[in-house]
Amino acid sequence: MTSDMPTSPQSPLTAESPMHPIAIIGMGGLFPKALNIRDFWRNVRNGVDTITEIPATHWRAGDYFNPDPSAPDMTYSRRGGFLSPYPFDPLEFGIPPNVLEATDTSQLLGLVAARAALMDAGYASQPGSPGKPFNRDKASVILGVTGALELVIPLGARLSHPLWRKSLEKEGVTEAQTEAVMRRISEGMVAWQENSFPGLLGNVVAGRIANRLDLGGTNCVVDAACGSSLSATHLAMLEVSSGKAEMAITGGVDTFNDIFMFMCFSKTPALSPSGDARPFDATADGTSIGEGIGMVVLKRLDAAERDNDRIYAVIKGLGTSSDGRFKSIYAPRSDGQAKALRAAYSQAGISPSTIELLEAHGTGTKAGDLAEFGALKDVYREAKAEGRWCAIGSVKSQIGHTKSAAGSAGLIKAALALHHQVLPPTLKITAPNPKMEMESSPFYLNTEARPWPAPAAGHPRRAAVSAFGFGGSNFHAVLEEYVPAQAVAKPEPAWDGSVEIATLSAATAAELAVAIEPWAKFLSEAEPDPVTRTPSHATISPSRMAEISRRAWESRQSFSNAAPWRCVFVLRLLEGESLAKQATQLKGLSVSLRALPAAQDVARVQLLPVDPSSGIYLGTGNVPGKVALLFPGQGSQYTGMGRELSTIFPEFREALEAAFAKVPGLHGKLYPEPAYTEEDKRRAAASLTPTDIAQPALAAVSLGWLNVLNRFAVPFEAVAGHSFGELPALTAAGALDAAGLMAAAAARGKAMADAAEASISSGSGSKAGAMLAVRAPLQELDAMLESEKIPVILANRNSPRQGVLSGPADAIALAEAACAKRGWTARRLEVAAAFHSPEVAEAATPFGEALGKISFGAPKVPVIANTTASGYPSESGEISQLLANQLAKPVRFTESVQHLAESGHAVFIEVGPKAVLSGLVRDTLGNSARTISLNASGAKGCSF
Repeated sequence: MTSDMPTSPQSPLTAESPMHPIAIIGMGGLFPKALNIRDFWRNVRNGVDTITEIPATHWRAGDYFNPDPSAPDMTYSRRGGFLSPYPFDPLEFGIPPNVLEATDTSQLLGLVAARAALMDAGYASQPGSPGKPFNRDKASVILGVTGALELVIPLGARLSHPLWRKSLEKEGVTEAQTEAVMRRISEGMVAWQENSFPGLLGNVVAGRIANRLDLGGTNCVVDAACGSSLSATHLAMLEVSSGKAEMAITGGVDTFNDIFMFMCFSKTPALSPSGDARPFDATADGTSIGEGIGMVVLKRLDAAERDNDRIYAVIKGLGTSSDGRFKSIYAPRSDGQAKALRAAYSQAGISPSTIELLEAHGTGTKAGDLAEFGALKDVYREAKAEGRWCAIGSVKSQIGHTKSAAGSAGLIKAALALHHQVLPPTLKITAPNPKMEMESSPFYLNTEARPWPAPAAGHPRRAAVSAFGFGGSNFHAVLEEYVPAQAVAKPEPAWDGSVEIATLSAATAAELAVAIEPWAKFLSEAEPDPVTRTPSHATISPSRMAEISRRAWESRQSFSNAAPWRCVFVLRLLEGESLAKQATQLKGLSVSLRALPAAQDVARVQLLPVDPSSGIYLGTGNVPGKVALLFPGQGSQYTGMGRELSTIFPEFREALEAAFAKVPGLHGKLYPEPAYTEEDKRRAAASLTPTDIAQPALAAVSLGWLNVLNRFAVPFEAVAGHSFGELPALTAAGALDAAGLMAAAAARGKAMADAAEASISSGSGSKAGAMLAVRAPLQELDAMLESEKIPVILANRNSPRQGVLSGPADAIALAEAACAKRGWTARRLEVAAAFHSPEVAEAATPFGEALGKISFGAPKVPVIANTTASGYPSESGEISQLLANQLAKPVRFTESVQHLAESGHAVFIEVGPKAVLSGLVRDTLGNSARTISLNASGAKGCSF
């Protein structure tokens, strides 16, 4: 095994026995506002804050809350992360319902998570699949569970009945009243029965899983306080690596967020008065506690590859240590934590300088975060003395500190980040704690999900996870992206299932009404509320979500856009009330459709009661015309464009990777590290403005959006671009491949940047060229230039009422004054030169030479050229020449749009950032055009 450990004598990393790489092949879990791992990743990626007020399912904050931390038997926090009610069916697991009251929630929901993890790995039966066979006698269950379970508290409290009785007797309460009070108190607590003993034991969390899922390997739990789940993972890895087990279910379980646990953290004191954990932030004031269950299925990597298992990530090493003698049993110690870090990297044979995501313990307590950050900085600086390369954060900012499940939450988050190639966010960050001096460290706080580019050094993406516990228990895991030796099926998008689309089509209005009615009935049905047991639309169970998804999928398989009557509705599965509203509207629509005369003209369907805000859309008659794709040019770019889709679709990230490989440093400009001041934000935005940066960035995101459209097989019959946008337009038409697009974009950006620099130099150090956007009728603009004899050209004919003037800076100043005199709105553009004018004609030569090295094919659909407002030629040399000369020629976009409309195109899809071109199309064609922007941010801009 090769190693990229640092060889510098300054690194004191100690030798550790190598361990077989361990594959994570399945995951299961429940976390606040997440009934499964898909929900969990959706919340992580979208930066959802799941911290809430204490729900009615747990305990009454009013009984125990006091803002004074010193108030006895009271807590000063009333917020945390709580599991949502789960529709647990004991019969699914062969558990008699009459033992549920005597069985701790951890044991029951632990079963749910373990089975989900096995199903995810393909080794448990699920609808349509019996699951792959495996050696059940060599399948272990090793979990992290802290101390006693929650059931201990009420059962133990019942044993105080002698104290209750004596107290009542001393107060002179009669015997009959005493018995009544005793009975009332005891009725509010779980009663002792024969199943109570196993039901309250932590080890039975693992034992029940092994029992119900018929697993014959080791089953046990370990307690290392808040490091328990990584401690369990450590032991499970040892079993799997040694061959004692062929497979292991491991992780952590914690459903213990009652007043007892709040009191434990309140009197330490460690809780945040605000209820928010802000890891490593300047305003951090303590932690927030949460509940959670996280489990992973482990196998040796070679065995997982042999068995064709889906591999989320590979655990390369897991270091452990104890703090040793220290001032307090629960005070964090940097030196002790650093020992675990060094052991992990030594065992993995990996340098910390290659870790780009660190899921820290990050509790949000001042002492804890400072100690942890100090250890991390020391170890990482030993590996690399300069630079900043690693995103640091903690999922505790979103779900709270899930105690024994904290490490498993971090492990699952890191594994999914590697699998989906996304750097996930940490919430509630205002600015880094200044005491940490983070700006001079290897770390930065990542506050929004960003695509994770492939490391420039060529090694796989790597992440690390920490978990530390009271008593000085330290654990640190090193994970690596799984890169198969051979090409495998294309990765699936990180689709979170929260939105579904149902599609219905029919030959007549009456038939469409018949198709709608079952949906209206189904969506109107309410499930029992898990707490009140009364029908409610507030929540949707996982089984119902699955049924909605199944029905929506079936509807899409039979849909025909050629049918005369069509209905589409968007189902937001996380919004039960929204579905109920849709049910009512669909019922009304069905009634109205049935009432239409048989010969009803489909043009009058606007009279039907359809409210687009509810996500219901009705289409009738023939599609109004052909579809054309439009690609915007420079000026539409902004930092973070395409970020959301890039964290979901692998096709989008592929386009980005091509750009990042072609333009070093582009990732940091397109998706910069978080900025905390307005000045930093302006600086980040400005870094994307230079032409040689902006154009490759636009090429990448435009190609990303195009790839997503292609995934969904969106048809189109023609393409056009605005200025730079002609390059991705040619790619969409099949005339240019992805590599050619990036090469052309880089060459075009460089040629224009060089031309701008030459223009500036010829102007004695001042900007010699400028551009002016003017809101005025183009005919009047032409007439003004002619009458005033101003030496500029109308470089962008964007719409009948909008143009852009380009020319020498002094001439543009004259044009600006002339526009003001006529009352026209005019705005200077932030450009480096007078593009699309003779001022930059010299850029055509180097750009043309670069294009000559790129092979163009004949377009498969018409590509409308800005210069001619007609179709591109099919011969490669002619395409190159037209593209090169376009730099100094006016953009005839209005005429291009009119050409498309005259050719029968009536639907225009803007593929790229913002919605600039969509507005220009509507300005040109009026209500006859239908425009769709894939990124309708509403921001204004002008492309060139």
